[in-house]
Amino acid sequence: MDADGLCEALRRNEVLVEVLRRAEVLGLPDWYLTAGCVFQTVWNVVTGRPPTEGIRDYDLFYFDAADLGWDAEDEVIRAGARVFADLPVVVEIRNEARVHLWYEDRFGVPCPPHTSTEAAIDSFASTTCCVGVRLDGDRWHVYAPHGLDDVAGLVVRPNPVLAPRAVYETKTRRWQEQWPALTVLPWST
Repeated sequence: MDADGLCEALRRNEVLVEVLRRAEVLGLPDWYLTAGCVFQTVWNVVTGRPPTEGIRDYDLFYFDAADLGWDAEDEVIRAGARVFADLPVVVEIRNEARVHLWYEDRFGVPCPPHTSTEAAIDSFASTTCCVGVRLDGDRWHVYAPHGLDDVAGLVVRPNPVLAPRAVYETKTRRWQEQWPALTVLPWST
C-alpha cells in the first residue's frame, strides 16, 4: 500500500475525514490524526468491515513546546471539545511536547522529551501504528516512517523504541480479538 492507497481507504471512514477537516480549524502546530483510528480504519476496509468498527477514539497529536503547562494543553483540549462536540466519537487531543512529564507515571518507563509530533509517532508500541495523517485543504499529508505494507497486510510488528513489552502485548491481545486475521509478531527479547 502506498500513501494514495492509504488515503483512499481512510476516505471510507467519514468520521475520520470529518475529524481531519475540523482539526484544521484549530490551527495546531505540527498536528496529525494518528494511532488506532488510522490503522484500524485500514484493517476494517481490508477485512470488509464497516470503516469505523472497533475504533475507540481518534487521537489528535500536536507539538507546542512554547508552553509545557497543563493549562495551555487543557485550553486546546477544551477548544477541541467544542469543535468536535456533535461527532459520535471521542477525539483525544494531546500536546506531544508534554508527554515526558507524565509518561513514566502511566507506563513505568521514562520518556525522553519528544522533538516533534513525528518523533512521538515514531515511539508507538508497534511499527504498524506509526502512521499519521492530516489535511491541508484537500491535500493529504501522510507520515509513515515504516511504510504501509504491514498496515495493509494486517501484520503487527513490535517497536521497542519506548513503549514497554506489556503495553504491546495488551494492545495486540485486544486487537486480535477485534481483528482475528491479524498476524501479531512476538516482542523481541
